[in-house]
Amino acid sequence: MRRGDLEWGSVPGLVRDAAERYGQREAVVDGRTRVTYAELGDRVERAAAACIASGVAKGDRVAIWAPNTLDWIVSALGAVTAGAVLVPLNTRFKGAEAADVLRRSRVRLLFVTGTFLGTSYVASLRRADQELPDLEQIVVLADSAPDDPRYRTWKDFLAGGDFVTGGEVRARADTVTGADPSDIVYTSGTTGRPKGAVITHAQTLRCYDLWSELAGLRAGDRYLIVNPFFHTFGYKAGVIACLTRGATMVPQPVFDVDTVLANIAAERISVLPGPPTLHQSLLDHPARDRHDLSALRLVVTGAAVVPLRLVERLRGELGVPTVLTAYGLSEASGIVTMCRRGDAPSVIAATSGRAIPGTEVRVLAAPGEPGEILVRGHNVMTGYFEDPAETSRALTPDGWLHTGDVGVLDADGNLRITDRIKDMFIVGGFNAYPAEIEQLLGLHPDIADVAVIGVPDPRLGEAGKAYAVRRPGTTLTADDLVAWSRREMANYKVPRQVEFVDELPRNASGKVLKAELRSRHAG
Repeated sequence: MRRGDLEWGSVPGLVRDAAERYGQREAVVDGRTRVTYAELGDRVERAAAACIASGVAKGDRVAIWAPNTLDWIVSALGAVTAGAVLVPLNTRFKGAEAADVLRRSRVRLLFVTGTFLGTSYVASLRRADQELPDLEQIVVLADSAPDDPRYRTWKDFLAGGDFVTGGEVRARADTVTGADPSDIVYTSGTTGRPKGAVITHAQTLRCYDLWSELAGLRAGDRYLIVNPFFHTFGYKAGVIACLTRGATMVPQPVFDVDTVLANIAAERISVLPGPPTLHQSLLDHPARDRHDLSALRLVVTGAAVVPLRLVERLRGELGVPTVLTAYGLSEASGIVTMCRRGDAPSVIAATSGRAIPGTEVRVLAAPGEPGEILVRGHNVMTGYFEDPAETSRALTPDGWLHTGDVGVLDADGNLRITDRIKDMFIVGGFNAYPAEIEQLLGLHPDIADVAVIGVPDPRLGEAGKAYAVRRPGTTLTADDLVAWSRREMANYKVPRQVEFVDELPRNASGKVLKAELRSRHAG
């Protein structure tokens, strides 16, 4: 919610504004449940009342550990409307991992799903929560809860707020300012312990107003949110962005290509952000042509590797007029650069676009050479939660964020991500960037997905190993791929080893788990 050019409101203000502005427009479709913006506003207010009744004070941390559902949206926005700082937990976490984040964040209230993907989150939490003295209440987003005074069902929790008036809720919400923290987003933790990036309300609103503007999101759009809500791409580029424009949210708890196809057709989905693998699997699905995908008009993706062929197929085979790529990280509110509508397919595939307004990007290298990416601007976190040592390592005194990513800036300011610093390996004295090699390997017509790691090599010190997924029906061999690579890339980039796999290991955010591939090779 913009108030002039420099002043920004809060997430509670955005929710109230959306309820008033978009009233009877459909806000959320979750299975058979359809909720208007006015109804969503009422539900959020009721959840906020329940948070206040349960003793949540402004600035308290409230966590949510659940998949993409209407209840996630309502409970999260309710907590934030009550002045709490939201701590979304990764749905792939095990009980001990969740407990670690809950303990370090000193979370007072937790919303948790019952059973998801065959796992009882409540059971895994109860096994791990013996050392959580700050966690006073656990609300199970289901019809039953353990017989334990700390646990309540969602229905019982909401009933507890019946004696808190709407005026009291609005009064609490009005104490929240743009400078207050809105959430603590924990890094995915694929290497080392997750760290909590603290982001403010003003940063959240400004960044995702810009995202919506650059993407061209508009009222009447129907947005299938497959990206998990615990991730910035799902919550902020999804829920928050839709609230800014009055678009309809269709949350999908698990990525399943058959369900995606069915949802696009049945709900006339027009907006489908997600990692490249989501769109690749959509294009390659044998039943694709049996579904009406004609409403799709906007795809936003992001990764170090976005094959040009993918962009061309989305435009050519599905007729999607707008395909954009972007780059971001939790420490920079999830958005740093973004392509612009009208950019050439080669720019969209080969780069992550230009810095968003109000943000500076620089690379610690000579022009055109790869180096660490630094970011400064309104999107950069205030710091890691209660971790001054890690904060000082990540942020310079003059406000530059060390991203840990490696990239190249072209003359037009477009950023090409080449890798994570930790993933780079050195082949006979040459720096090799896995993402660059993956981009090249992805051009092979028989390769559906690929990841490259550096492995020890007796002669060169290190060399590349490719884990590749073949396209269905192809018979590509390791020797074939190596021979092809020798024709297409510099010798030091050519993988010395190729292992074919059915699929690559990924976390819930879609990132390839390189550490798992390294341990698989070492084992």
